[in-house]
Amino acid sequence: MTSRILGGITVDAGYDVKLSEVHGMAQRGGSVVTFVRYGEKVAEPIVEEGQADVLIAFETLEALRYAHFLKKDGAIVVNTHRIDPITVVTGMAEYPDNIIEELEKEYKVFKVNAMEEALKLGNSRVFNIIVLGVAARHMDFSKEAWLKVIEKTVPPKMVEINKKAFLLGLEGGHSSDLE
Repeated sequence: MTSRILGGITVDAGYDVKLSEVHGMAQRGGSVVTFVRYGEKVAEPIVEEGQADVLIAFETLEALRYAHFLKKDGAIVVNTHRIDPITVVTGMAEYPDNIIEELEKEYKVFKVNAMEEALKLGNSRVFNIIVLGVAARHMDFSKEAWLKVIEKTVPPKMVEINKKAFLLGLEGGHSSDLE
C-alpha cells in the first residue's frame, strides 16, 4: 500500500515514476524491498547504492540492512517496533544491539514507534501509513495532496483511519492528539 501511495502522489504531481518490488522470502517472514524513483524522466526503477534521498524502514534491522542505499545527506525514517527475523526467532542469529545509535553516526534518522501508535488508533495495520506520514515531512508534497492520494488508494472503509494515521506521522503527534 505504501508504494502505491508514493507512486500515486508522484504521478499526481506530474513526475515520471518507476516502481520495483522484490518480495524474496516475504511469504515466510522475510522483507519486501520497494524502490520508488521519480523525476522529470526516469530510466529505470532500481536505486543504486548511495543515491536514495529517503529510506523508509518498517523495522529497525531493515533500516540497517538497506542504509547503504542512502545519499550522504539522506534521511532514514524508521519504525522502532522490533520484529525479529526468522533467524533470530529460531536462535540461528542474534538481533544486533544499538542499531539506531549506529545509524545516527552516519545518517539523519527519524524514529517512530508506529506500531504502538497504530494500536492506540485501534488498527495495527495502519502502522505503515504512520511511517509514511513521518517520511512525508521530508518530501515536497502538500498535506492535501497526500490525503487526496490516500482517499483514492485505500479501500473506502479504511480511508478515515488511514488519514488519521498519516496525519499522526506527518504532524509528529500521538494518537491521543487526534481524538
